[in-house]
Amino acid sequence: MSEQTTTGTEPGREQEPEAGLVPGPTAGPAPRTPESPEAAAAAASDAPAPEAAQEVAPEAAPIAPKDRRRLFAALRWTAAVAVFAVVGAGVAYGITLPERTRIPGLSTTDDGRWTFPALSQPALPAGAPLAQGPDNKEETHYAQLTGLLLPAPEGAKADDAVKADKDGAVSADVFLEEYAPDVREKLKQSLEWDGLRQITGRGWTMPDGTRTHVYLLRFHASGFVDAFKGCDTNARLNGVSALELDDVWTGVKGTQSAIVPLRFPGSGMAGESEVSVYQEIKPVLGGEQTKVGCLQSGDVLGMVIQTRKGEVASVPFHQSVILQSQLLS
Repeated sequence: MSEQTTTGTEPGREQEPEAGLVPGPTAGPAPRTPESPEAAAAAASDAPAPEAAQEVAPEAAPIAPKDRRRLFAALRWTAAVAVFAVVGAGVAYGITLPERTRIPGLSTTDDGRWTFPALSQPALPAGAPLAQGPDNKEETHYAQLTGLLLPAPEGAKADDAVKADKDGAVSADVFLEEYAPDVREKLKQSLEWDGLRQITGRGWTMPDGTRTHVYLLRFHASGFVDAFKGCDTNARLNGVSALELDDVWTGVKGTQSAIVPLRFPGSGMAGESEVSVYQEIKPVLGGEQTKVGCLQSGDVLGMVIQTRKGEVASVPFHQSVILQSQLLS
């Protein structure tokens, strides 16, 4: 038996090829087929330049559940604060806008007064002094007479009994319908002789049935106002038995005098008017009571006449008298 040739190698020695065998080439990429110059140029133009390659932004790291809960809580608190701020601002505006009687918690007992428009005196002619100005000793009113007339309050309906023309002027005959028929002619003569220049008036009726007639009579001078006897305790108004001093008015003013000087500091219409307030003596005729306010301011006489079934409420009547006095002052 012949010996077999050992083909293994010893450790640390590279294996040598067997005799007669040539080592093959090392495995690698397949050789490329030669390309035409045109194809090579096209491939080079399609390949992006290294400096033009866009960088891909890394994806944002996801928010941890714990951080997400904190973010939602912060957003909820921010929204709540914004809502409270808006509501607080609305409440503050609501408190400053309406009257106290319309605000829950701040309301006061309704005393029956009426809501009148904002009062403002009409513009004076250029260079004319105020009626109560220091340079107007005669207290002459140079403003338009209709602008000095008290406007009707909210909820009132016009009373056609006071017939005025488009300029607000009222004839002497319309005004004298407020008096008993047997004294009208005498009063008309008095108005003509005592220097009457103009009458303006307005009438309205409130939902509770109170009728209000307001008149302004302008004379040539303040002295003629004193001569007119149609607004005192002896005045004979139509449907009225007799007049006496308004006990509520005199009690509030703390005087028994029928003439009460009124001053309204801070009202923007400072001045002084002489006011006399009367009421019909009970029992009243026809079931309706009448109250009269007489206001003398310089060359103008104002009259506020209120009539109501049963009894005339003191608060809206006195309110109307005072506001008309403010306009004349």
